[in-house]
Amino acid sequence: MTAIIDTQLPDGLLDSGGCGLMNEEVLRLRTLDRYQVLDSQPEPQFNRIVTLAKRALRVPIALISLVDEERQWFKARDGLNVEETPRSLAFCDHAIRRRGVMVVEDARLDVRFRDNPLVTGEPGIRFYAGAPLITRDGQALGTVCVIDRVSRSFDDDDRETLTDLAAIVMDELELRLANRELAVLAQTDSLTGSLNRRTFFSLSEREIGRRRRTGCDIAVLVLDIDHFKKINDTYGHSAGDRVLAQFADQIGQTIRVQDVFARLGGEEFGLILPDASLNQAVETGERLRRIVEQTPIHTDAGPIKITVSMGAAMVKPGEGSVEPALQRADQALYRAKHCGRNRVVAA
Repeated sequence: MTAIIDTQLPDGLLDSGGCGLMNEEVLRLRTLDRYQVLDSQPEPQFNRIVTLAKRALRVPIALISLVDEERQWFKARDGLNVEETPRSLAFCDHAIRRRGVMVVEDARLDVRFRDNPLVTGEPGIRFYAGAPLITRDGQALGTVCVIDRVSRSFDDDDRETLTDLAAIVMDELELRLANRELAVLAQTDSLTGSLNRRTFFSLSEREIGRRRRTGCDIAVLVLDIDHFKKINDTYGHSAGDRVLAQFADQIGQTIRVQDVFARLGGEEFGLILPDASLNQAVETGERLRRIVEQTPIHTDAGPIKITVSMGAAMVKPGEGSVEPALQRADQALYRAKHCGRNRVVAA
C-alpha cells in the first residue's frame, strides 16, 4: 500500500516572490473570522456530523477542523480528546490547499508526515482523509476529516461521502453567517453603518429596565449637523452622504462601548449615555463637538468642514421610556441652533 501525495495549490495562490500566497492567507483568515465559529461551544448538529462520518467511513476518529493562524481547532470531534493542535503539525493545513479530498493512505510513507509527532507518537496517525470546508467565495476554512491508526484505502464512494459531509457543515455555517448579516442589516442604517431608529429605541428600553434595577443615571444627546441642506445644495447629495457616513464614523469611534449611537433621521442622530450625569453628557458633547469641528470630511468634491449642534437631557426618575428625555434634548438642540449653532445646550 502506498501513500497518496498531493501538493496541489489552488490556481493563482502563489505569485512571484510569494506575495500572492501571503495575501491569500490573510484573506482566508479574515474570512474565517467572519464566521465567528472559532472557540465556540460544542453543538449537537456538528457533533452528529462527526459521529456519522466515523460510522459511515469506519474509522476511530472524525473531526471538524478549522485552521487558524497558528493552530487547528476542532469544532467537533469524536475519538480524539484534544481540542486543538499546532498548525505546523496539522494534516488539515495541507488539505485546505486543494479543492478535492486529500487522502494519505499511510503517513509513514509520506515525506510530509512520516516524522510528524502525531504519526510517530499519539494518536499514531496512519490514515488520513480530509475534505475542505470551502466558502462561497472560494476560501477554505478547514476540513471534515477522518483518521485511522492503521493504513487503509479510500474509494470514490468514501470520497463522495466525506465531500457531502463537508458540504453539510458549510451549509450550516453559511446559513448562520447569512442570518447574522441580516440581523445586522435590520439593526443598522444602510448609509452610515450606525444603529437605526428602531434599534435605538429598542436598546433604550434595555437601559430603562437597568435603571429600574440599579437606579443608575441615563443621559441623552441629540446631535444635528449644522447647515446640512447647504452642504447638499453646494456639493451635491453624494458629498452629503459622505458627510453623514464620516460624521457617524467619527462619533462611533469616540464614544464608549456601552453608549448607544444611532441615526434618527436625516442629519439628526441620538446618543444614549448610561451611567452619565447631565454635566458628563455636556462634557461628552463638547468633546465630540470639538472633534467634528477640527476634522474635515474628505469627499470627491474636496474637504468639507462641518460643525454640529447638540441638546442634552436626563431621563427623569419614573419615566418609562426615553421619549420624554429626547423631547427635552430636542428642545435644547433648537436653542443651540437659535443661539448660533456649533454648541451644546442642556435641557
